[in-house]
Amino acid sequence: METLAFILILIIFGYFSYPLILWFGFIGAYSLIFFNTSVLFWVVFALLAIVFLIPKNRLNLISTPLVKFIMKKGLLPKISQTEEAALQAGTNWVEADYFKADINFKAIKEEKITKLTQEEKAFLDNEVNELCSMTSDWEIFQDRDLRPDVWKFIKDKKFFGMIIPKEHGGLGFSATAHSHVIEKLVSRSQVLAITIMVPNSLGPAELILKHGTQKQKDRYLEDLAHGKQVPCFGLTEPNAGSDATSITSNGVLFQDEMGKIKIKLNFEKRYITLGNIATLIGLAFRLYDPEHLLGDKEDLGITFGLLDSKLKGIDNSRRHDPLGIPFINSPLFGKDVIIELDDVIGGKDGIGHGWQMLVESLSIGRGISLPSVSLGGSKFALKVVSSYSQIREQFGLSLDRFEGIEEKIAKIAAFTYMLNASRNYTLDAIDNGVRPGVINSVMKYHATEKFREIINDSMDVLGGSAIIRGEKNLLAHAYFALPISITVEGANILTRNLMQFGQGLIKSHPYIYTQIKALNNNDVYSFDKAFFAHIGLVVKSFTKTLTCYFTRGFFLQTEGSFKRYKQKLIWSSAEFTLLSNTALALLGPALKKRENISGRFGDMLSYMYLITATLREFDNNPKAQDKILVDYVCNYAFEQIQKAKEDILYNLPMLKIFVPLARINPISIKAPDRLNEKIVNSLKDETYLKDLTSSVFVSSDTKDRLNILEKAIELNNETKPAFIKIKLAVKNGDLKKDSLENIFKEAFEKTIITKEELSKLKRAHKEKQKIIEVDSYKARTYKTMR
Repeated sequence: METLAFILILIIFGYFSYPLILWFGFIGAYSLIFFNTSVLFWVVFALLAIVFLIPKNRLNLISTPLVKFIMKKGLLPKISQTEEAALQAGTNWVEADYFKADINFKAIKEEKITKLTQEEKAFLDNEVNELCSMTSDWEIFQDRDLRPDVWKFIKDKKFFGMIIPKEHGGLGFSATAHSHVIEKLVSRSQVLAITIMVPNSLGPAELILKHGTQKQKDRYLEDLAHGKQVPCFGLTEPNAGSDATSITSNGVLFQDEMGKIKIKLNFEKRYITLGNIATLIGLAFRLYDPEHLLGDKEDLGITFGLLDSKLKGIDNSRRHDPLGIPFINSPLFGKDVIIELDDVIGGKDGIGHGWQMLVESLSIGRGISLPSVSLGGSKFALKVVSSYSQIREQFGLSLDRFEGIEEKIAKIAAFTYMLNASRNYTLDAIDNGVRPGVINSVMKYHATEKFREIINDSMDVLGGSAIIRGEKNLLAHAYFALPISITVEGANILTRNLMQFGQGLIKSHPYIYTQIKALNNNDVYSFDKAFFAHIGLVVKSFTKTLTCYFTRGFFLQTEGSFKRYKQKLIWSSAEFTLLSNTALALLGPALKKRENISGRFGDMLSYMYLITATLREFDNNPKAQDKILVDYVCNYAFEQIQKAKEDILYNLPMLKIFVPLARINPISIKAPDRLNEKIVNSLKDETYLKDLTSSVFVSSDTKDRLNILEKAIELNNETKPAFIKIKLAVKNGDLKKDSLENIFKEAFEKTIITKEELSKLKRAHKEKQKIIEVDSYKARTYKTMR
């Protein structure tokens, strides 16, 4: 009994991270009172206390030899200049808690919520709606471009200047407003959204705002805001895609005949959005100084320049065709293009700082633009699929009555809620001044991957209606465009396997980066402090994991709604902390090369964030109908965490034996099928469905496909009672089986339905048929189509 009590008290000490002196004090006192210890024990105990409790002794006897061993064996993790820039580019945020075996729910709750201003709301309700009304997705695809009046409207209404402050002529919108604009536009047309998204994320405007000289701001920003200048950003090359540091486009410093220092550029870029029509090119290149005009260094590093597209030697006349999606995307070529030093972003001081500028800019695209596109597309798909599946019948039942269909629709709805929650949480942080580089990578990956699942499932549910291309097909173009989001701004395979955990481990872990810096600087004192704090964190995560495993976390104190999920989130954080530090101890610097292991840790980290955002969304905006969506998201996400944990254990040396223990007591299992039915039934409430898909643009044009779908579902709901009476009459033999028109007529004649019900049933049937119809063309017309 004394031994059991001794172990339990030690677990408590570890759980609450008690200082080392209390550990020694307790062990000594308890051993003296309850255990019959030998002289040898007390000698060893005294020696350990002298070594560990006296900082100077610990420094000399442990930390100094350890540092020498690490340096001698080459165990110090290497951080390149580009990685260092990436680490410095963003700030730590909520993800840092996951590396500490704890979660601060109070801080999560208190993150300030960004509210749209009246001006931002008015822009969404007026300019954005008007832009959506001016054109259609089908028209854009047929014309392979936006009409001239649409381009003019975009420029005149400052759609390219959403992120440019008002003092420079822009709209000065928040990140949240930027996201809502893109979200609504994509529900009308992917091309519209992409066209407006790119200049407001990665491009000259943002780079000039953050890093440009005052002269550059005065010269370019107002013209960019008013659309007098159309920007593009030239980064990607044939041999430099996700690895942007491998760019070979180069600039060479030289003196002209007047003795003025200039730059001669040669470059080949590809996949450049708006490149073909751009008047201002932001260009990434590596700058060289072979004549040492600016100093001793020859390779001055990655630099960004601002180029007038009409400069001699520039060719932007060609276009790419990205899977048939007709947004403007182009290669750029430059041969002996001459620019001034003043054309470098940031002027002379900006030389060589391009990579850090780039990392910051890419982070915005990952955190705002691409998640907004995915969210808008998800809401649109949810609206279409939920409505269509209620209207379309097979085997005498509406599609949403089949369990297989229910499963797909429930996932679409839950994922949409999750994406909306994580978008809101991320953008609140960005608007509050946080630069969450790690979480932005999480958002880019999961927003695009979840939308991939949503659109694939939506295509399955709509079946033939989804695969016949034409004006009546609402999903095909989103399906075609999906791989573009997966690929751009860092391919998803790279983002998952290298960035989420690989960057997060060094950046967000409370002690690793400090230890690496201390080793690089040969600072034994700082290393000692961080190293033993790190050991304390491992002990804490071990005891917390052990406690949660045997109690299933029921003892953990949490507040607000869904306390059980919050308990499991803390449990997951403890396991994540313990596992990540164990993997680091077992693999050392080699962990960086174990991409699949890193990817699974990234999954654990990502799903903890998605759960956190989902729970926060409900706490801030509690709606009874949303509870089942939160249940689905949390069950799903915890199941993914469990799977990732098992895969990590299975693939790490010496930890495979723990897989059965993990499976015996899993943190979660798949949600029951009945949850799918509850979600689908809730979506039959038109008001609730509209709330979940509130940002989707619906044209007032009665011939618009989405307008017809809304009308059909409205009439379908109104006529359900009458339709049920008819089906019962057919089943009972009171009405003979025939065409619907004849059945309706006979039902009226036999007074089974009223005249008003007959009229509504006919109208409902007519609208349903419009939705079920697919496009067809005369052969000659088909051959001329785009």
